[in-house]
Amino acid sequence: MSYHSQIVNVDNTIQVIVFNLGEERYGVEISQVKEIILPTQITRIPNVPSFVEGVLNLRGQIATVINLRKRLGKEPEKNDENTRIIVVEYDNAIVGMMVDSVSEVKYLSPQNIEEIPRFLALRDESKFLKGIGKLEDGLLTLMDLKELFSEEELKELEG
Repeated sequence: MSYHSQIVNVDNTIQVIVFNLGEERYGVEISQVKEIILPTQITRIPNVPSFVEGVLNLRGQIATVINLRKRLGKEPEKNDENTRIIVVEYDNAIVGMMVDSVSEVKYLSPQNIEEIPRFLALRDESKFLKGIGKLEDGLLTLMDLKELFSEEELKELEG
């Protein structure tokens, strides 16, 4: 391998935050994440989708908090000391994604990322799936958190 190809590989490597929902591991590019926080006082809001937990004050900005388990159609779990909120910013909205835990940051090279299997990629619910990451200790579903919502849902989240 030439020195140049090593540089190209480094440039294409992505850094992902690994988080868990139950026994399943997911990854999201670190560039999509503003910060990771502990759950704080969440104010419930009436007449919102069931996956919306409410809102919280994030240093003077109101952030909508969603339960990622519920959004993905999984059974909700009780929050514990491992629960975290991954904060992302959409066009004009700050959104917190509640997850069971955040475990680590990993680097993935392009050769360790596979496309979503075709039969899964055709499903509308899979639009937020970017690929499958191959790690030494197993697989990781790569997500694009910005694709989790329709345009209508984003407008609702923006208030």
